[in-house]
Amino acid sequence: MLFTAVIVLLVIPAVRLIFPEKRRRWSAAGGLLAVLLAVTAFGLDWLVKTDAEKIKDVIYTGVKAVENEEPDAIEAIISDNYHDSYHNTKKALMRHCRAVLSPPLVEKNITRILSLEIAPSKTTATVTFTVRIVFDKQSYVYQNFRRMMPTKLKLHLQKQRDKKWLINRVELLEIDLQPVKWQDVKQTSW
Repeated sequence: MLFTAVIVLLVIPAVRLIFPEKRRRWSAAGGLLAVLLAVTAFGLDWLVKTDAEKIKDVIYTGVKAVENEEPDAIEAIISDNYHDSYHNTKKALMRHCRAVLSPPLVEKNITRILSLEIAPSKTTATVTFTVRIVFDKQSYVYQNFRRMMPTKLKLHLQKQRDKKWLINRVELLEIDLQPVKWQDVKQTSW
């Protein structure tokens, strides 16, 4: 639609040159049509979210929930059939989250999505991304270890019947640029 609006704006001056006697009608109608098409295009883009946009929203919601130390917000984006190589159930993952996410911990997270692949069936997706965690100055990690820690993760998401995407598996790939798995990360005091 936006492309069509641009074409209309380019065609109007040509029509004015060819038919100078109809200049006023073409000017008003064509300009209005172009504006209407552009507004409609932006409105539809704002209203209709693609699967990729929905998946990115889930990721950014999770990262923000970790930053704000809100396990309930994390629980809302985790599928009931969740499992990974360390947590057998959603309940086990949430128990781990509640133990680790005790204030103060994270000052901010900086996220970068490396890849987003949606299966041809459009019911599952895999996302690989990095999060640079900046720890709060009052946190145990900051005081005893470091200020920042880069982390790389792989998420598997599943589309629900209500068209929402939920996380059904999270695997750690790297911590501090070193390959790691969930088993390498024992329940810590932070």
